[in-house]
Amino acid sequence: MTMLLFGLFFLFMLMGVPIAFAIGASTLYALYQSGVPLMVVTQQMFQGINSFALVAIPMFILAGDLMAQGKVSERLVSFADSLVGFMRGGLSIVSVMAGMFFAAISGSGAATTAAVGSSLVPELKRKGYDPASAASLIAASGTIGVVIPPSVPMIIYAVIAQQSVSKLFLSGFLPGLAMGLGLMAIAITQAYKRQYPKGTPLSITTILRTFKAASWGLMTPVIILGGIFTGIFTPSEAAVVAVNYALLVSLFIYRDLTLPQVYRLLIRSAMTTAVIMLVIAMSAVLSWTLSSWQVPGAIAQSVLSLSTNPLIIMLLVVAVILLTGVFIETASALIILTPVLLPLVLQLGIDPIHFGLIIVVGLSIGMITPPVAINLYVASSVTQLPLERITRAIVPYMLGLIGVLLLVVYVPIFMGWSGH
Repeated sequence: MTMLLFGLFFLFMLMGVPIAFAIGASTLYALYQSGVPLMVVTQQMFQGINSFALVAIPMFILAGDLMAQGKVSERLVSFADSLVGFMRGGLSIVSVMAGMFFAAISGSGAATTAAVGSSLVPELKRKGYDPASAASLIAASGTIGVVIPPSVPMIIYAVIAQQSVSKLFLSGFLPGLAMGLGLMAIAITQAYKRQYPKGTPLSITTILRTFKAASWGLMTPVIILGGIFTGIFTPSEAAVVAVNYALLVSLFIYRDLTLPQVYRLLIRSAMTTAVIMLVIAMSAVLSWTLSSWQVPGAIAQSVLSLSTNPLIIMLLVVAVILLTGVFIETASALIILTPVLLPLVLQLGIDPIHFGLIIVVGLSIGMITPPVAINLYVASSVTQLPLERITRAIVPYMLGLIGVLLLVVYVPIFMGWSGH
């Protein structure tokens, strides 16, 4: 029956059926053929989304949309430019820094790419930067949006793996910083190789002025994460606080959003949330089915029979994560892979929080690997460049991010492995 389920799933995927319906239809048919009462489908769908932590998803999506639509991103870019713009190829570093700043607000890779790209691309073109390379760097920087907290994929993983959202958020800073530094190193190397110009001279006055202008946006992660880590509110409550703060800043302080625009953003965020929740509900049925058929345990035993070395096995796990991210978007891949791979890594003695970092960082790379490369599509839309040109230019940044993923897997500072 397992072969039937996965065979139907891949067939539906090849036919272009939306991921939620591909999961639901293949699981439903497999259950029907195995004689399981179909009442279990509705029960598991409801159970899958009956979690208080999931309340954070629509709220963080809305908060990110509100901040991206307004002028917050422009002010963050100006502040980043005042800090590092004086260096050769400084605007490349600004792209990454702005991506990291905005990642701490939005929790979304696509929102980060769109916000930073729309603010920076015209200036990058004007200064003579290679447009394709600049667009690919912004797309790569957008991957940090789902690693640095708040992160929607981390919330989804926490619900599936029954782990603490706060612990995952706290653990996400170091990998996010490593991704940013890796991209900056590649960008600086390319800047010297291509003789990109130096930017505006360093000025304390400019830094203070741009910091003051960006301070309301910079306070967002401080309020959200400070409130979570001090125990003032839960991640779900923090998401609601983020929305209220974003509305306050956008409507009354910066005054760069109108009520009709807010209404449109509410509709868009609701549609995005509906898609994610439907995928989670359908995947809950798939997870229950696989667990009842003891598939994760069988997969774990099969992989463990290949090698007794946990380092080799983790390399295989990383390969599976990266390959899945190429073909399936982040949230869906996370929901499908977690119940299958988590029992395996737990047998290796790997901390589930550490594995959460591995799978989120690994799947974030899928945002820049075609065909399902949402950040590349956003960057192409913002820059009006053909996707093929951006895809060719993304290769060094993609390799850099894979290098960071391997660091997250193997370097002790990231590890929660027992006995290592």
